[in-house]
Amino acid sequence: MQKINPEGLDLSETVVSVNRVSKVVKGGRRFGFAALVVVGNGEGIIGIGYGKANDVSEAIRKGGAKAKKNLIKVRMKKRTIPYTVIGHYGAATVIMKPASPGTGVIAGSSVRTILEAAGFQDILSKSLGSSNSLNIAKATMNGLMSLKSVKNIEKLRGKSILEIYSKTPQAREVTESEVR
Repeated sequence: MQKINPEGLDLSETVVSVNRVSKVVKGGRRFGFAALVVVGNGEGIIGIGYGKANDVSEAIRKGGAKAKKNLIKVRMKKRTIPYTVIGHYGAATVIMKPASPGTGVIAGSSVRTILEAAGFQDILSKSLGSSNSLNIAKATMNGLMSLKSVKNIEKLRGKSILEIYSKTPQAREVTESEVR
């Protein structure tokens, strides 16, 4: 998938989670912070970043900078996804399904944040396996990146759009050995 340049885009930044970690040293504990940040423009461009620092605000700034470096464009169809997709990362699995208009975003916290930042308004999702917010976020991004356009599917299958979407199977010649 092609990376997108953040210059000139109106990106909103959202913090998904902040994690406090500690390291025990001779004099006591040293605390650090890790922040998962999502950036998106609400029109299909989305990125996630994970920043670590000794201060919360510095971790959020680093996460936002990494998220802007990892921007991708996701496929949308009338403010939902074109078809059901499953994303995996580590032990986390996220299932995303298209929904009819007016349904809203039915998702857990980190999945919801990513989908809303991307601009999805009607989508159903279910996260399975790991409850780690970083793994769930990466599984969501994996699922969104795996969405393909109709032209890509045409190339993969070697069929036209009409053959893919037609309800009647194509007639084929029957050989004499198949009749018996």
